[in-house]
Amino acid sequence: MSHQQLNQRIILGGFIIALGILALVDRLGIFSIGSIFQFWPTVFVVVGLLKIAASKSRSSIATGSIFIAIGVVMQLNNLGIIHFSWHDWWPVILIGVGISIIFKDHSRSKDSSKTILSDEELKNTNSVLDITAIMGGNETVNNSPDFKGGELTAIMGGVELDLRGASIQSEAVLNLWATWGGIALKIPADWVVVNRCTAIMGGIEDKSFASPATAKRLIITGTVIMGGVEIKN
Repeated sequence: MSHQQLNQRIILGGFIIALGILALVDRLGIFSIGSIFQFWPTVFVVVGLLKIAASKSRSSIATGSIFIAIGVVMQLNNLGIIHFSWHDWWPVILIGVGISIIFKDHSRSKDSSKTILSDEELKNTNSVLDITAIMGGNETVNNSPDFKGGELTAIMGGVELDLRGASIQSEAVLNLWATWGGIALKIPADWVVVNRCTAIMGGIEDKSFASPATAKRLIITGTVIMGGVEIKN
């Protein structure tokens, strides 16, 4: 088990244990759990921590930090410590989205939402992808002769990655994160998928078929929360 997966399981397991303890004390009549509902924004904090724990890139760490910031601000607002209104702050959200678009580090085609990486680009990026879709869609085709993996993030959006023209020398690790969104992977027929992803109120569907004797392994890690992942060849 990788260090990122261990951190994820510790955070998620601790959160579930805390919910179980609260439900137990409520059933025992020690106090009413109804008063705990004012802390519901901590769910965003937990999601952010899970994202950071699984992150392998700066953009993913930034995404997790945004979730944590949203959760903290909403929680402070619920407790009456600060006054926060989406009506007052929505321009700041637009500014943040604009900045993320400007500084997004993967190239896009000017005429289409499909990204096709050339051999030279693949060589420069070391055949590692970092794709993020937030409240939108991303369709990417990768034809790397030495695909090594990367990170895909879909938050209230969708990512479609076509790897049917790519090749793995031995194995590649693809870290997935889907929250209220979906990820679709298309892989070559000679790849074997090793699913190590965790689904929470979501689903991971592997429709791929390959010979177990092949040496090319695509290892899938990450977390799916109220979202879906589909893998097919």
